[in-house]
Amino acid sequence: MLCAASFHQEKPLSAPSSFTTCDLCDAHEGDTSGAFRVLAPVFHDYGAVRAFAGPVHTVRAPEDNSRVREAVNSPGEGRVLVIDGGGSLRRALVGGNLAVAAAQNGWAGIVVDGCVRDVAELRAAGIPVRALALMPLRTEKRGEGQSGEPVQIQGVWVRPGDWLYADEDGMVVADRALV
Repeated sequence: MLCAASFHQEKPLSAPSSFTTCDLCDAHEGDTSGAFRVLAPVFHDYGAVRAFAGPVHTVRAPEDNSRVREAVNSPGEGRVLVIDGGGSLRRALVGGNLAVAAAQNGWAGIVVDGCVRDVAELRAAGIPVRALALMPLRTEKRGEGQSGEPVQIQGVWVRPGDWLYADEDGMVVADRALV
């Protein structure tokens, strides 16, 4: 679905367990505005496996995780980092060190439209991480990419300030906080 204009919400969600993506889908099944979107079921859990939610911060990372590193080293404030890796399976955009930084800086979770590595370290970091696949090759550092712009993740538009909800059944995005 296409996305309507974003409503920016800064307050982090206090109780991620107060939702299920199935219930959110049921409640919004008649939405034709594009304000509620469902991400494709192609993402796998590689970090802490638990429900998470929060306002979105986006990064576009074309096989270069320079902007990802900047993001996770900044205050997360309960946000979800959504990384547009273009679906590339050639390089890992997040590994153990970046996951630890994200956890220490208060990020609620990481979603990567691409690959991750260091799966044991990702799990130990204690932060939820969803990605397409594992790849042991790290990225080159070229200083490329953009932060804080709309991205398309598996054909779904995700904008800074949208809210992402994830649990064991899937991930949904809305233009505002839903719970």
